[in-house]
Formats: sequence, C-alpha cells, structure tokens
Amino acid sequence: MTAPVRVRYQTIEVGNTDIHLCTLRDNQQFSDPEHTAETLGISSASWPLFGVVWPSGVVLANYMMNYQTGGKRILEIGCGTALASLFLNKQHDDVTATDHHPEVELFLERNARLNGDDIIDFHRVDWNDKQDNLGHFDLIIGSDILYEDQHIELLANFIENHAEPSCEVIVTDPGRGRKSKFTTLMDGYGFASTHSKPVHTDYLEKPFKGHILKFWRTA
Repeated sequence: MTAPVRVRYQTIEVGNTDIHLCTLRDNQQFSDPEHTAETLGISSASWPLFGVVWPSGVVLANYMMNYQTGGKRILEIGCGTALASLFLNKQHDDVTATDHHPEVELFLERNARLNGDDIIDFHRVDWNDKQDNLGHFDLIIGSDILYEDQHIELLANFIENHAEPSCEVIVTDPGRGRKSKFTTLMDGYGFASTHSKPVHTDYLEKPFKGHILKFWRTA
C-alpha cells in the first residue's frame, strides 16, 4: 500500500457475519508516486473510489447472503473493497475478484488476512483486454459498475467472454440511468432479466434508490 494515504478500520455486518475491512479513510485520498494509475487512465479524482465502501456494495453482499452459491464458480467484476467477495470467501465459496485499479489487490489481501480467511484469487483486468486467463464462470456479480456510458458495451462483452453457457449475473445499480442500455446488450447475448428493489435495506444509513439487476441464461 503506497503512502501517504490514510486508512480506517471498520466492520460491516452481513446478516450475522462480521466482515472486517481496512479501507481508505475517505474519498479524498490519493497516492500514485510511480504514475501507475495515471498510465492506466485513472485520474486523481477517480483514484480513491475503489477504496471506500459504497451502498451498492453493501446491498450486493447482503443479497449474496441468501443466494444459492454452493458449487458455483463466481466472478466479482470491479470489486473495489470487494465486500461481497470477502463474504463469499468466508463461506468458502469459489470466488475470483477483479478490478482495474493497481491498489485493489493489496487491500484485498490485507482484508482477507484481517478476517482470518484464505487469500482471494485476484486478477487486475481491463474490460477491453481479450487475452486474460480468467476462464468462465457460473455466477458473475458486480456493484455500481454501470458507471460510465462508454464502458457499458465493454462490460457486457467482458461478461459474455467469461460467462458459462448457463450463467447468472447479479448487478446492484444505484440508479445511474444505464440499466436499460445494459439490459438490451445482455438480451442480445441470450440473457433474460429482472430489475427489482432490494426488500430490506435497514443496514444502510439512507434508502437505496437503485435496483438489483438479475440476468440468467440456460444452455
């Protein structure tokens, strides 16, 4: 982890499970002394976004609590603090986490150890990269990943490239206005879908105005 960022420690309750996290103190932190993030196209304004807990991530982790994950190979896309992956890891699920940010892996490794769990398989990926060795997954998840309009098609293509013929996709979206475009692209890949409000979000400080997007395809 590169200095001089300031961090904080917090515990997020997912049902009866405590997930301990080391995160950035706030979204004003920045440290890129070797210009690694800059080379990847990550600006100083967007640099800290990976390192704080966002409501969509908490909603996703809670949704996974009651989701049938046993025996599935799971991929989290744009994991950031990877709360959902840390929860699934504690359940001993087969989970792989991915993100584009160069600092994510260090935080993820630290947090897996902080929870007394095995290190999570992590890959730093670019959604535009066709040469990664991730393989294919039964369940693909992500929170607040419909972030920029020009990335929606890249995201749908990335999911298709890593989805098994029979696959489920879960995305928690805070309401950025891009779910219809994403749904249309996923429909083109043969995925049916539903958009629903989370039933209970009393674990959040404020009401969640977004949706849980669920997609599924059967071989």
